[in-house]
Amino acid sequence: MYEKIMNSLDDTEHFALKLANLLEAQDTITLEGDLGAGKTTFTKALAKGLGVKRTVNSPTFTIVKQYEGRLPFNHLDVYRLAESDEDLGWDELFYGDAVSVVEWAHLIEQDLPQERLGIEIYRIGENQRRFVLTPLGKRYEALCEELMK
Repeated sequence: MYEKIMNSLDDTEHFALKLANLLEAQDTITLEGDLGAGKTTFTKALAKGLGVKRTVNSPTFTIVKQYEGRLPFNHLDVYRLAESDEDLGWDELFYGDAVSVVEWAHLIEQDLPQERLGIEIYRIGENQRRFVLTPLGKRYEALCEELMK
């Protein structure tokens, strides 16, 4: 487990941009945190780092939004799937050529790739956040080591 404190929105954006530069096709990042913790803010900065030009916003009502950048980018918000057991074609999303970010990922835990980077975001002040990173797999362990430099 790795931990990083963000003291401003600029810190969060810088961190997301650094992560984006390390990402490859099929990478999956899961995001957890209370409403307003900064999941979508982080995701917007990550998308920017991947070269996405379109406006990125939460896909709350559509579940998945897809964007083009240096790599294709899937942004999933699965909050509304809490009571669903429907197969929405996760394999196509997670094992294609895109990077995927999943907000409220615990709701589809059984459908997620075994190897992924989990990020929990905790609000500890007006603009201050604590990021807890949990790498699952050697690739994500190495990615975290590089991120913490």
